[in-house]
Amino acid sequence: MTDRIEKTVELNAPVDRVWRALTDHREFGEWFKVRLDQPFVPGAESTGQMTYPGFEHMPWRAEVVAMDEPRLFSFRWPHMDEQQKVREDWSWAVVEFRLEPTDAGTRLTVTESGFDALPPERRDEAYRSNEGGWEEQMGNIKAHVER
Repeated sequence: MTDRIEKTVELNAPVDRVWRALTDHREFGEWFKVRLDQPFVPGAESTGQMTYPGFEHMPWRAEVVAMDEPRLFSFRWPHMDEQQKVREDWSWAVVEFRLEPTDAGTRLTVTESGFDALPPERRDEAYRSNEGGWEEQMGNIKAHVER
């Protein structure tokens, strides 16, 4: 295992289209399956409610770290325990979306780091769960921007 998850997807959409899908809170909510309360603002908290089937009981909470248009969008969010409750005594994970133009459109790379800070008994499960989640989310954004 490692401290970071990294997933890359090639998108048949221009960088500005992918940037909008990532940073417009309504559009992000469509493909990520979350209802956000307010636009993303660097340094500000982002709150909302998950709408993904089976996870509707979970709140969304993150802090926007950077919006460096059109290359980098990042936020940090809290790790959850086995009952899907935020643990304030654990460090937060950092999620980065990096966009690169390609001949066909955009290469999008998402990286989530911060798993090594979790207690050893929670680390493997959190990593596996999030790795599978990012695999699915990369498919979601691909379908969203290519339609």
